[in-house]
Amino acid sequence: MKWISHITLSGVVAYAATQDPLPAAAAAVGAVFPDKVEGTPGSVGWKSWRSRHRGWSHWPMLYIALLGILSHTAGYFFYDAAFFSILRWMLLGALMHIAEDAVCGKVPFLLPSQKIGVRLFTVGSFREYLFVIGCIALVYAASTLHGDL
Repeated sequence: MKWISHITLSGVVAYAATQDPLPAAAAAVGAVFPDKVEGTPGSVGWKSWRSRHRGWSHWPMLYIALLGILSHTAGYFFYDAAFFSILRWMLLGALMHIAEDAVCGKVPFLLPSQKIGVRLFTVGSFREYLFVIGCIALVYAASTLHGDL
């Protein structure tokens, strides 16, 4: 997916879940992290970048482990609840990014070398934007029916 799609969809989901703009912003930042750490195709060359794209930075187990560590150490190191919330929502945004990429290609799953996914649309296509709009409509409908998520 394009970054605008990742940012929008992850931010909307976080806002619907919390009704707070701070977690939404943190999720939006986290939603581009897996791609950002890989660099850009222009900086390293297309072939080099493409061979690394959706590699370890898209491995969900890494982010799940970091969430677990963060949850168990929050009381020891993070006395500021807002800071803990921002870090947690950034990691959740990265996980949403991976799930979003899994509907337009393959991403690592249990092992970094084991990739799964479907290709519902091509990145940057009209179908991508329809998919994002549809997901946002579902999130809105769910939050309207059930108050907040």
